[in-house]
Amino acid sequence: MDIDQEKEFNEENNEIIEEDINQIQNEVQDIQFQQVNENQESNKKGEIRRVPVPPHRVTPLKNNWDKILTTIVENMKLQIRMNTKKKCVEIKTSQFTEDKTSLQRGVDFLKAFMMGFDIDDSVALLRLDDLYVESFEVKDVKTLHGDHLSRCIGRISGEKGKTKFAIENATRTRIVLADQRIHILGSYSNIKAARDAICALILGSPPGKVYSQLKSLCRKYVEKS
Repeated sequence: MDIDQEKEFNEENNEIIEEDINQIQNEVQDIQFQQVNENQESNKKGEIRRVPVPPHRVTPLKNNWDKILTTIVENMKLQIRMNTKKKCVEIKTSQFTEDKTSLQRGVDFLKAFMMGFDIDDSVALLRLDDLYVESFEVKDVKTLHGDHLSRCIGRISGEKGKTKFAIENATRTRIVLADQRIHILGSYSNIKAARDAICALILGSPPGKVYSQLKSLCRKYVEKS
């Protein structure tokens, strides 16, 4: 193919491409799209989220199922069921779901319950906007093994949970000790105060020193209120 033939071939191709583009544009202009309501579209599909159920939370889930059902269905306007094969709780939006954030808030509520928080403390996540859950492990603060790790967890808990309750009451948080993992529920500033106290215990500070710091923290909260 010489240069002239190649030019002629390219020109013909360009003309064909332009005709096709014009034809597509005309067809698109003729199409009339109907306005779609976002809520109706999402409700038709029904968004589904799954929350795994740990083995040690199966019994508490059964005992509190009525409260969870009332919270999710009546208050959040969501659908819920227990999938026994996959060992998870499934929640789904319905045609009655009004708030778009309900699904995510419902998931946060269930996750908090599965972590080990009491049902009433977990419900607080739905009622208050400034509550969060923070999780970390003992090894994130200090690497411990064997008896050293056991003593560290015992130091955080205290005799009959005395130290843990003292931290919760002083910082206005809720704490769950799940083996090496520690979950804290509360506002951002309160979580920071509780985390600092727990980290001090992990690093070896005596409980008496931590208690004195918590007492001064309590006095600050009383002065503010």
